[in-house]
Amino acid sequence: MPKKFIRRYLPSPSAIKANKSLKLFGELLHDPNLWHLNRRSAKGAFGIGLFFAFWPVPFQMFLSAGLAIPLRVNLPLSIATVWITNPITMPPIFYTAYLVGSTVLGTEMGNFDFELSWSWLAESVTTIGPAFILGCAICSVVAGLAGYFGLDYIWCRSVSKAWQDRKNEKTEES
Repeated sequence: MPKKFIRRYLPSPSAIKANKSLKLFGELLHDPNLWHLNRRSAKGAFGIGLFFAFWPVPFQMFLSAGLAIPLRVNLPLSIATVWITNPITMPPIFYTAYLVGSTVLGTEMGNFDFELSWSWLAESVTTIGPAFILGCAICSVVAGLAGYFGLDYIWCRSVSKAWQDRKNEKTEES
């Protein structure tokens, strides 16, 4: 079940190979292990994708691909999972990361009004920056580990259920 479900939503290998930002990896993208979908490659890719999803940088897909390729995990799943943080989900996710960082540091959460300017950004780096970065780091590690072990658990349960269903089917036929 997870394999069919995941495969339905993954981009095709040709679409990923055609991505201009991934051309840097060249021939490395032709490794067949990057395109196989099995338990090991899926859980690794899911963990990597969730790990980089919480990084507040504009090139998360590139970082995810950069780690998925040498670890030889499923590249499309790794790249697709990063998109859990998208323009719609980013504000609540990063606000939650800021709350986590503030709680861990024990700092008082300041009120701030977002302003699209360099002066606001420079001021924010010193005021909310440390709590935000720490929160992103904590959420990144927790989400990556939860994704890795969570998908592994779901995959094992799904395989066990399929085996049990087959076993029950055989006993009913007899």
